[in-house]
Amino acid sequence: MTMPSSERLGAYVKRTHQALHATKQAVLKPAGLTVPQYAALLHLSEHPGISAAGLARACAVTPPTMNTVLKNLQERGLVDRTPHAWHGNVLETRLTEAGQTVLADADARAVRVERALAEEFTEEERTTLIALLDRCVDLLEAVRPGPEPK
Repeated sequence: MTMPSSERLGAYVKRTHQALHATKQAVLKPAGLTVPQYAALLHLSEHPGISAAGLARACAVTPPTMNTVLKNLQERGLVDRTPHAWHGNVLETRLTEAGQTVLADADARAVRVERALAEEFTEEERTTLIALLDRCVDLLEAVRPGPEPK
């Protein structure tokens, strides 16, 4: 049974995600950050000391991808990674002063995009859109198959 592409909601969600990502990538470029780097800095500002694994989950990327992001941010002096006081094999990650400065610039740029998007809708439409997108996530997580038994 086929379904016309015009009826496939996933295609609309994907186009929206791609447009948002491309726009944020463009506005973050002058700040010297990629979208994943910006997301990592933003989460670090809200959760200082978070592990790379926790940060990967928060940013919806794989742990190896987050390790690459953090390595690049550390090389630029934007984050510090130090061993956890009790768990020596876990590195705590924190923004440096330079990281806070870069994040402030990048966040101002990203917030302009978010505000423009929000202003496209009435308050009622925004509330409805958020609820509808949450329903999409809930449904997709409920129907996602688990790992194959071995």
